[in-house]
Amino acid sequence: MAGVVQSVQVLASSLGALPPEFVRPEHERPPATTFRGASPLQIPVVDMSLPDAGSRMVEAAREWGIFQAVNHGVPADAVAELQRVGREFFALPQEEKQRYAMDPASGKTEGYGSSVQRSPGDRKIWSDNLFHTISPPAAVNHGFWPEKPRGYREANEAYCGHMRRLTREVLERLSAGLGLEEGAMAEAFGGGDDGLVLMQKVNFYPPCPEPELVLGFAPHTDLCAFTVLVADDVPGLQVSKDGRWYDVQHVPGALMVNVGDQIEILSNGRYRAVLHRVTVSKEKTRMSWPVFVHPRLEYVVAPHPRLVAGEIPAKYDYKAKTFEDYMYCKINKLPQ
Repeated sequence: MAGVVQSVQVLASSLGALPPEFVRPEHERPPATTFRGASPLQIPVVDMSLPDAGSRMVEAAREWGIFQAVNHGVPADAVAELQRVGREFFALPQEEKQRYAMDPASGKTEGYGSSVQRSPGDRKIWSDNLFHTISPPAAVNHGFWPEKPRGYREANEAYCGHMRRLTREVLERLSAGLGLEEGAMAEAFGGGDDGLVLMQKVNFYPPCPEPELVLGFAPHTDLCAFTVLVADDVPGLQVSKDGRWYDVQHVPGALMVNVGDQIEILSNGRYRAVLHRVTVSKEKTRMSWPVFVHPRLEYVVAPHPRLVAGEIPAKYDYKAKTFEDYMYCKINKLPQ
């Protein structure tokens, strides 16, 4: 692998003053813009074992663009093993992690890395990450999968199997909520399990001496169809609703499901992609494990034809842009 990672984890372990490239403009700093009132809004929790799970999921996707899924069928030991190998990877010596460094010049997003300043005015984010494809098998490059720690490949392959099942279920429920056949959304995005691309990421947010000046991740919506996220119990994830930021409360055993840009667009705005960001702690490391569900690269970004029929206009028009082009523009902060 090429490239040298300027690790935030290493920086945090020997930091004196906070480097200026991490300091956010005053209006972006978290304490001044976060609502922590006596009764903060509660992100919807959907019990996927109940008969009304589909309608609850649809309501959450319309109103929030995010929900916490419980009784989701993913075994606790599979989640725990995924977390174990992620934690142990970031505990390895830096030279071992560096073997998997991503090369920004290559245009590839897979590998071990940190934030890149794409323009002089950009602010870096306070996090490192490991990122690689887990499905379909033909798209997987095991060169980006660490050989250490023990069991890394097995843990990710086992978790991937559960994510493929959960992905189908979420897409079926959300399709039905639009009045489409259950398989319509999956068919549009990829035509089945081997058309959808699942990307596994491990985020590492080390303690920061001045957390009120930085962000672990800047405000954004996910460019994919949707995201399934495992988080530890350290607070940090925040979502925006009605122009205000709210802390996401930790629900033990839950998986976070975030609606992304492609579902918002395909639904013609009936579902909303959630705007979210990550804050960091002064004392504690925070970690999260998102799986991003991507359409096939040649998918044309547009509302579903049946949702713009008759007198209902399309709210989105990307001039037949493919998902590959959409992704390139969003990553590089170019107009769509």
